Amino acid sequence: MASLNRQDLSEALERDEIVPYFQPLVELRTGKLTGFEVLARWKHPIQGLIPPDKFISLAEHAGLIGKVTDNILRRAFASASVIPSSLSLSVNISPLQFRDRELPVRIEDALNRGGFAGHRLILEVTESALVDNMRQARTSSEWLKRLGIRLALDDFGTGYSSLRHLQSLPFDELKVDASFVRSMDHTRESRKIAAAVVGLGHSLGLTTLAEGIETQAQAEMLLWLGCEFGQGWLYGRPVPDDELQAIISRTSLAPAMESVSDVGQGSLPANLEALPMQRLAQLQAIYDGAPVGLCFLDTQMRYININRRLAEMNGTPIADHIGRRVSDLHPDLYQIAAPYIRRALQGESQSGMEVTSPKSTPDGGHRTLLLSYQPARDEADEVIGVSVAVVDISARKAAEEALKQSEEHYRNAVELNPHIPWTASADFIEIDVSPSWLKLTGVPTENISHHGWLDVVHPEDLERAKNAVSACLRTGDLLDLELRVRRTDGEWIWLRSRGSARRDGAGNIIRWYGSMEDIDDRKKTEEALQASEALLKAVFKAVPVGIVAAEAPSGQILMSNPQAEKIFQRPIISADKISDYRKTGAIHPDGRPYQPDDYPLTQAILTGEIAGPAELLYLREDGSDTWISATAAPFRGQDGNVAGGVVALLDVDAVKREKHTLLERIGELERQLEETRQHSKPIC
Repeated sequence: MASLNRQDLSEALERDEIVPYFQPLVELRTGKLTGFEVLARWKHPIQGLIPPDKFISLAEHAGLIGKVTDNILRRAFASASVIPSSLSLSVNISPLQFRDRELPVRIEDALNRGGFAGHRLILEVTESALVDNMRQARTSSEWLKRLGIRLALDDFGTGYSSLRHLQSLPFDELKVDASFVRSMDHTRESRKIAAAVVGLGHSLGLTTLAEGIETQAQAEMLLWLGCEFGQGWLYGRPVPDDELQAIISRTSLAPAMESVSDVGQGSLPANLEALPMQRLAQLQAIYDGAPVGLCFLDTQMRYININRRLAEMNGTPIADHIGRRVSDLHPDLYQIAAPYIRRALQGESQSGMEVTSPKSTPDGGHRTLLLSYQPARDEADEVIGVSVAVVDISARKAAEEALKQSEEHYRNAVELNPHIPWTASADFIEIDVSPSWLKLTGVPTENISHHGWLDVVHPEDLERAKNAVSACLRTGDLLDLELRVRRTDGEWIWLRSRGSARRDGAGNIIRWYGSMEDIDDRKKTEEALQASEALLKAVFKAVPVGIVAAEAPSGQILMSNPQAEKIFQRPIISADKISDYRKTGAIHPDGRPYQPDDYPLTQAILTGEIAGPAELLYLREDGSDTWISATAAPFRGQDGNVAGGVVALLDVDAVKREKHTLLERIGELERQLEETRQHSKPIC
């Protein structure tokens, strides 16, 4: 190959010979396409297709790397029109560029010009780009993250400062270098390094992607190490943009991993160092032999390991669990388990949590499960995951339930649904109350035995309470009593006490079981409501204006005041409807009869706006009539919809008729004046 120089590359950029090639990125578990890595190629008119390792260093030394990247981004974003929006594009950034303060600006400009969403772009940075100026690297990273761009650390493990970079910079993805991947199926050290890289990614909450996958064996090992994504010739070589559609149309880019299921049953290669244990095969055998469901979740709530028993409980094969989040695989179960898992990830051990599985059993019932969550810690005592144990106690619970159902006291307790449980002797002298009574009232429980409860009852409620208890002791009927009780701070609170008797075989009462609930807020709300209602009624009666309120859409009258009845000269009954008061009719000032929808109250309900004031001549049932001025307004319910309307009625009959008489008198005077003018003789 002839040597290339700066002039050659500059002219190539002008001729648009630097083009993007696209290599598939896949999900290891399924072979499903997740995106493409964009790789630069030089389509030389004489030398043919030149790979990036032959001209990228030239571009860096010649100061043309920025133009190369701009060109690749421009063409890649233009080709993205055929790529579904769910797929991402990964682009390598030169170490020199990452030190350039203008890089975020150029990337943002390229996104805007190409109409490409920032969250679909992944920038791959090699660790050598971060060594010289960490402050600038952090500034650029934060700017790029604000654009929604994800950052991947490429060639991890090939330098000396990667751990510091992972700790200091906001990376989203960690890439396992191809040199480790290609040798991991025959070199123990490479497997250990790959396991360590994947484990480090998990512990830091990063997505892991392996480069250079060429064989199915490599892919299966990486999957069992917990690696999520991969790329390499096994899934496809880099292709030009005109071949993208063919790749996108394929449902999977890799053959199904049948051997992974076999591994899940205990045939994992004995020399494979899996994360985080060194002997996963042996532990897997122990897992599978346990009668208890077991699994290990990482800090992202992903399944790292699971035994056959738990997989059967979940109704999903073992292989389908590995690397997947609980929320994705079992969303219903996640709603129950998530709070416990989060607490375990915070270092809190939890055991003995009894829950009902959301999944139905073959007979249509639901399993009862006993859950335990234990945090797993590394050598630095940091939580790296959660060990989960699940025991199916459905059979035991069914037996317990049958036993409880046979006990009558259990039936009484269930029926009462207690808030503050209490029990009393057959004669209601010995009384035991739960500790929640003391918390609510401050009165010691021993103070209410031997009729001591009468000392804390409000004087106005005392006689009624005595009579209620006496009647229940006589008849054995249910006790249901509302009364006020004095707290130790002197405040009176409303309680509702309910209880029922337990009888022996002969029908004699042997004990009382009951509960009390705090109804103070409800009772005080009712009292305030009654006071407000009384005040409202007083105002209604006092105002000199007729008021009628009706609900929508029935038109039934809710309330009215005496002034309205005086205007209509008939009683107004709440059960009546608006239409009952239109039968006699009304007339507009211009003589037109009122139609049903003309009335202001109807208009306010229909339109949701204030209607009126409007004058109408109301025709009464006795044949008389009167002039009324009506103004109506709607009122709305909690949902914001019109719930009804209120109309204010003003008797303007006297004014209206006096005005009419005055107008008639003026008209008569004008006629007389005109006649006088016509009969008077002109003076010469």
